[in-house]
Amino acid sequence: MKNSIIIAAREFKERIGARSFMIFSILGPLFILGLIYLLFTFGGNSKQKWNVLVADHGGLMQSKMMPTQDPSVVYSFYEGVITENEFAEAEKFQQYDALLEVNQKVLSNKVGFVFYRESPDLRMESRIKYHLERRLEEILIHRFGKISLKEYRKIKQPLTLKFANVYDPNNQSSDLAGWVGLFYGALIFAFIFLFGMTILRSVAKEKSNRIVEVLLASVSPKQMMFGKLIGIGFVAFVQFAFWLIIIGAGLYYMRENIFPDMLDAANLNAETLTIKAGEQSIAESHFAAREYNQFVELIYQRVQFVNMTSFFMLFFIIGYFFYGALFAAVGATTGSESDGQQFVLPLIFLLCFALFAGYYTLNYPESSLATFFHFLPFTSPVVVMVKLAQGYGEGESYQIYLALIILLISAITMLFIAARLYKNGILQFGHRVGFKHVFKWLKKV
Repeated sequence: MKNSIIIAAREFKERIGARSFMIFSILGPLFILGLIYLLFTFGGNSKQKWNVLVADHGGLMQSKMMPTQDPSVVYSFYEGVITENEFAEAEKFQQYDALLEVNQKVLSNKVGFVFYRESPDLRMESRIKYHLERRLEEILIHRFGKISLKEYRKIKQPLTLKFANVYDPNNQSSDLAGWVGLFYGALIFAFIFLFGMTILRSVAKEKSNRIVEVLLASVSPKQMMFGKLIGIGFVAFVQFAFWLIIIGAGLYYMRENIFPDMLDAANLNAETLTIKAGEQSIAESHFAAREYNQFVELIYQRVQFVNMTSFFMLFFIIGYFFYGALFAAVGATTGSESDGQQFVLPLIFLLCFALFAGYYTLNYPESSLATFFHFLPFTSPVVVMVKLAQGYGEGESYQIYLALIILLISAITMLFIAARLYKNGILQFGHRVGFKHVFKWLKKV
């Protein structure tokens, strides 16, 4: 173990002071912050304009919604029942962007449903909710006339308006938060690839210039391999710490100075809230007066960074040792530099396949294939990040730890296999690697 620590320290010192390390540690997070800034700047500038069809089963709304027309929403009324399939497929309904279902039950249970063709931003969701809520209050007041305190409280109960994709009513596809999980997963594999290639090049270089023969006079092959993995892994950890600090500081600065919280009462214009107070509620004035950027709301309110980053570190560390062992084994078993380049392609394919698995889970989180990818050690770091961002259902959080345990067992197994290949292949030169060599070295103790 002492020899492994010495080798790890040498690898760490050699790379921590490299110019490329400092450049990537600073420019990398600044590039990410630049992309986030562009999303914040331009992501909320486009205003949605919807043509909404109101399926008024019992004529409850009386073909009315707002006393004045909202330029962002145009309502049309249909007295009858429209199924989601009819709305999605019938030609006569294609002109409408969303279907709002209303019936007599909404007066008591305060629950409504909206089926949309394209996902609405938060501003559009809020507009439709407050329009319907205001109209229901007018209907209740007109029906009851003089109302008691109990009835008044019943009127003021908040309305729950459930939004669903008309082409995916069961919400199998992901929302915007899932992309944050995919970004986390992609970041894991970006670091694994970069530092995995560092491991492979380091092993191949020492093997080609025969320095490994000198080193093996003092340490065992297993100690050398573990020393490289640990040393380069610490470099990756330090670099990620730089990224975390710079991106965190940048997000905090943007949150406080460039993109303040749009729901913070301290940022509201009091004059705007009092304009036409007799005609509009405070909430309506608020959303009519201010643009809302869904990316700002996503980053600062919907993403649990502490929880996400904690699991990110766990899956990154274990995933690094899992894939790092593969890169070390490839570097040790190759007989020439060209062989090493050929064997890198399958590893790149595995990393790309993991990203595909994450994207597939983003769109079909409840599918059986997504569940398989969730526990497959080659893909679990990405898929778990996506599922974590989407949110696990009640009683499903154990799946995170089960995937983590499977990945840990797989990493230990892969380290054992890589150590044997490293031991028996590191001193072999001038050969072309084939499966017979691999199986021979695996059998050899």
